[in-house]
Amino acid sequence: MSIQMVLLPVFVQVGLTFALLIGMVFGRRKALVSGETKIRDIALGEPNWPQGATQIGNCYRNQFELPVLFYAMIALALPLRHADLFIVLMSWVFVVTRFAHAGVFVSSNDLGRRSTIWLAGVLVLLAMWIYFALKMLLLI
Repeated sequence: MSIQMVLLPVFVQVGLTFALLIGMVFGRRKALVSGETKIRDIALGEPNWPQGATQIGNCYRNQFELPVLFYAMIALALPLRHADLFIVLMSWVFVVTRFAHAGVFVSSNDLGRRSTIWLAGVLVLLAMWIYFALKMLLLI
């Protein structure tokens, strides 16, 4: 696999993270400008943002949980030359689950749907790690 093919899903996932960061900044700024949130209410990091700003902030923070294992996988698989077609295809499936998860998170926040999508991403990532570990340990 070419480096570009392996890294493209990583760049898309990073793009999602930055999009959520920008959305969080705008949501929080809107809450402050409108007076819905006062600076004294959040100065010490208290979670006093309105619901929308809280949802997008939580979704942004979530991008530093499960996706870290995805980044680690690619960071190991690429230089070790084990980033094959399976890894690339599963990377795209994982990234699609992250977009779906974020979409539900910042809109309806339906916990049942969000949890199902999250679990799908976990299983995809687990399959990637098992596949990678077997290839490395069995030298295949």
